[in-house]
Amino acid sequence: MISKDSKRQKRVRSKAKKVNRGRPRLTVFRSAKNIYAQVIDDNKRATLASASSVEKNIEKKNKKELSELVGNLIAERSIKKGCKEVYFDRGKYKYHGRVKQLAESAKKGGLKF
Repeated sequence: MISKDSKRQKRVRSKAKKVNRGRPRLTVFRSAKNIYAQVIDDNKRATLASASSVEKNIEKKNKKELSELVGNLIAERSIKKGCKEVYFDRGKYKYHGRVKQLAESAKKGGLKF
């Protein structure tokens, strides 16, 4: 039996890939304690930039503040690599809470969705 999460993930990714050809995607993974973000170029099959709350230079705070820091980091790193426009792939997660916080801080950091 296929879970609701995997159905949602397939639906979100397939729609986003059809609409946003040529642009890299900003994908998010969230665990119980940490959050991870990657900017992936699907044409080259390569990761352009990544950031996570596990990195040593990030001070441990509450989960929403960590999401905001990771969003700022991923925006800064992807802009350094020359990638200013991405599409947001929320994967199997709903767009609220920590995922929304990360996306909004990436937008404030200079990324265009």
